[in-house]
Amino acid sequence: MFHIIFGLPWLVVVSRFIQPLPWIWTVKLSLAALLLIASQYHFFSRLSSGSVFSPEFPRYVVIGFNVLFGAILLLAVFQLLLDAVSLLILVAKGSFPVVPVGVRYAMGITAIALSALGVSRAIVVPPVKDMEIAIPGLPAPFDGYRLVQLTDLHISRLFPAAWTEAVVLQTNALDADLIVITGDLIDGSVEHRRNDVAALARLQAPDGVYTIPGNHEYFFGVDNWMRHFEGQNMRILSNSHVVLARGGAELVLAGVTDLSAAATGSPAPDLSAALRGAPANVPVVLLDHQPMQAAKAAESGVALQLSGHTHGGMIVGLDRVVGAANNGFVSGLYQVGGMQLYVNNGTGLWPGFALRLGTTAELTRITLRRAAS
Repeated sequence: MFHIIFGLPWLVVVSRFIQPLPWIWTVKLSLAALLLIASQYHFFSRLSSGSVFSPEFPRYVVIGFNVLFGAILLLAVFQLLLDAVSLLILVAKGSFPVVPVGVRYAMGITAIALSALGVSRAIVVPPVKDMEIAIPGLPAPFDGYRLVQLTDLHISRLFPAAWTEAVVLQTNALDADLIVITGDLIDGSVEHRRNDVAALARLQAPDGVYTIPGNHEYFFGVDNWMRHFEGQNMRILSNSHVVLARGGAELVLAGVTDLSAAATGSPAPDLSAALRGAPANVPVVLLDHQPMQAAKAAESGVALQLSGHTHGGMIVGLDRVVGAANNGFVSGLYQVGGMQLYVNNGTGLWPGFALRLGTTAELTRITLRRAAS
């Protein structure tokens, strides 16, 4: 069914865009066949690794698939919009308009160009995003405390060892007090990704490197991955917390498992367990991969929740769909009751649909400030 759904845009493109072109049938058939192969990118990914989430092809092939796959989707949208306009003209004038071939050429060129641009924006090492978040009751010694949030790295054939190394170098150069990674670090098994994730062991911060699992870790053996990351100088916060100390003051850093955990037989997210034993009247920073349960975190007295998962919606317009699937949270800073929620656009992107149009990837440095009374 997954592959049939992704074949539907191809049917729109073939029947409504390619078929009317004034080309010889062999050329049209060849183009249709090429796009059919691209439309089944996720099927070929599954053949390569057993999972649609881990294409085990050379990086240039993964990039090519993403460009063509994105172009099909964009062109299908353009064609449907063109057909909608044509139907309005039919209703108004009583005849279906003849679409100039130049319009179709412009649509095709635009779809390819936008898709190539979107992929190129998705696969770069993201620029640093600096922001300040004021927290009520933040102890004075933590005023100016700096943490770097990485999330949704999706280390894979698309985001390989060289990309990971560049992210690590840029992160360490920010000289943060703490580094947190809010899930979806990988796409692939430990066997396939061992070399690609090796550079993560070189992340350094005075108060350490902490991570939580995202939904993609559960696709590839979450226990194996968490053990592997523990051996890479990271501490896993799976329904647990640590107390950070500075100048006699304290700050609680907590983390929960992902919402998808229970479906795989793993421990479900449990904020009560994560905060059990935490000192009272101390601000809590919570790491939760998905932002959907922010309201519950706010009710539990969390001061700041850091999440990812949404990739910022990836494409303008699609962000509304992504937001609707995540209780309205898609990108940026939100006030949820007495808590602040920051939804990070992601450092990387799922290699199955790696386009960014109107959104940017993030390598985010957050400076905590003490809110005015």
